[in-house]
Amino acid sequence: MPDARVHRSFLAAMAEFQSEGMGGPDDDSNTAQAIRAYASRWADPAGFARYLRELRDEAREHPPQQGGRVPQTTLWWVSGDEYLGRISIRHRLTARLTEIGGHIGYDIRPSARHLGHATAMLAAALPVARSLGIDRALLTCDEDNTASRKVIEANGGVVEDKRGGKLRYWIPTS
Repeated sequence: MPDARVHRSFLAAMAEFQSEGMGGPDDDSNTAQAIRAYASRWADPAGFARYLRELRDEAREHPPQQGGRVPQTTLWWVSGDEYLGRISIRHRLTARLTEIGGHIGYDIRPSARHLGHATAMLAAALPVARSLGIDRALLTCDEDNTASRKVIEANGGVVEDKRGGKLRYWIPTS
């Protein structure tokens, strides 16, 4: 779960994401959306605490989410006090999420990539998805994102099809 004890490391991770270009107006990832909405407030402990509360509130069905968003549970992957990444489990699919995004999205901070964290994080998140009533989880990734493809396939993902440059995978959650 998101936790204030990794505040300093979280800030460093977000700086890494931003230095590689994440957070621009064309980036629709959860991390990019968070950077645009909250980055100016994260350094302040009270602002960071508010961000953590809002992440937890996103998992609630009521009140309804803004902008047509569905409830989502966000989990952080940490080692000690080191923030390594996040994974978001959307509780249900919309028409848009069925095309792009799916049930689960994740990011590993750049300095922690290619160490097996994404594969382990997805494996740990699948039982959480199951507990939310998701029998099979849809994940999508760019066709040329070899690293993400390997993560999804290592967790049992089977390609259904390709739409708009995105591969669509289904993974059993049990």
